[in-house]
Amino acid sequence: MKDLEKLYTEIQPKIYAFFYIKTMNQSLAEDLTQDVFYQALKGIHSFSGKSTLKTWVFSIAKNRLKTYYRSKKYMNSLHEKLVLEDPPSLSASPEELYISKEEESQFLKRLERLADLPREIMILRLYGELSFKEIGELVNKSENYTRLAFHRAKLQLQKEMRVNNE
Repeated sequence: MKDLEKLYTEIQPKIYAFFYIKTMNQSLAEDLTQDVFYQALKGIHSFSGKSTLKTWVFSIAKNRLKTYYRSKKYMNSLHEKLVLEDPPSLSASPEELYISKEEESQFLKRLERLADLPREIMILRLYGELSFKEIGELVNKSENYTRLAFHRAKLQLQKEMRVNNE
């Protein structure tokens, strides 16, 4: 139980970021994050120790997201994907805010265009901050495969961003 409490403070922001980038909805990401830790607490007795506790909680998160996607809630909130809910920086000018939001929007659009597995690997690495080994366990691939897939996807995104900015 202590391990789960410690893990909560360590990875709660990462689980939230995972859900936020997948749903682009702040309150939904908060609800899904809460659901994950509730499910983890309820099912801690079933944790077998075959993976790290962190990987186990992320697998719960992935399953919770799949459940959400299958629900009607997902279909009703697709239009919200275009709305970014981050509060504006107090020191940034309106022009800087616009450029920042535009760059983020362009990156997320390109990320969504990636094939399912490379996109999943990118999101787990960038927003979940998981190791390649942990990602490999979640997607049933080797650590080397996930590392290479991440690298290739990153290069593809960088190339597309460069071409678009020229």
